[in-house]
Amino acid sequence: MDFNEKNATDAVLDSFSKIKDKRLKKIMNSIITHLHEVVKEVEPTEDEWMKAITFLTKTGQKCDDRRQEFILLSDVLGVSMLLDAINNRKTKDETETTVLGPFHAPSFTMSYGENIAKNVVGDDCIVSGNVFDVNKNLIAGASIEVWQSGPDGLYDVQKEGDVVDLRATFISLEDGSYLFRTVKPQFYPIPVDGPVGDLLNNLDRHPYRPAHIHFMVKADGYKDLVTHVFIDGDKYLQSDTVFAVKKSLIRKLEKGFDSDENKECYHLEFDIVMEKK
Repeated sequence: MDFNEKNATDAVLDSFSKIKDKRLKKIMNSIITHLHEVVKEVEPTEDEWMKAITFLTKTGQKCDDRRQEFILLSDVLGVSMLLDAINNRKTKDETETTVLGPFHAPSFTMSYGENIAKNVVGDDCIVSGNVFDVNKNLIAGASIEVWQSGPDGLYDVQKEGDVVDLRATFISLEDGSYLFRTVKPQFYPIPVDGPVGDLLNNLDRHPYRPAHIHFMVKADGYKDLVTHVFIDGDKYLQSDTVFAVKKSLIRKLEKGFDSDENKECYHLEFDIVMEKK
């Protein structure tokens, strides 16, 4: 049978008819159906299709053990947050989830109150809160991974060398509390020196993310939580380039005093509510 515009989709779908994995078959059928519909609607030229292939090739070539350009692409197209919304539908009062982002990396465990900002200079900030469940039961021994960019807008993995900075893992105390010192987070641009940056420029979109700190929280008997805390008043809260802001995750950054260090600092309170498995 000749392969043409009218029978193309059916011909490809028919080639999948013997797939034994039902989930894989459903996924491939959907991908082919919608992809063919896009091609039929847009009618790209062969040159345009080659540009698309080149873009994906460059995206893969930009990935390494310190950078994930495909996650960045998923983020700016809103796919990461759509996936998050589907897989983490809010049912009670648990802390809402948001994107993991492309800069998560393993971190050292640090003690209550330690400073994760070892190699940067910025406005001092204390971040603290409690970990508990939806019934207000405090959770001791929860693992709390945190990571953020520095005042220069860069994460440690974007810099040369193997210095771990502005990231750490803390363990909640018996009363469910946690506290660490850092520098005040601020807005920053996602990496624009690759194909995703070129795409944003061509789409007339800015590359900025509002000020935030990443959290990954785990505790026995509870669902893993990946989230951020955002800073109230940031000018990019309404136009986060990866669509990750949720109102329930926005907190005020208060001016205060660090009595242990005897100096002025900012305070950021962020309680974490876990959902049972």
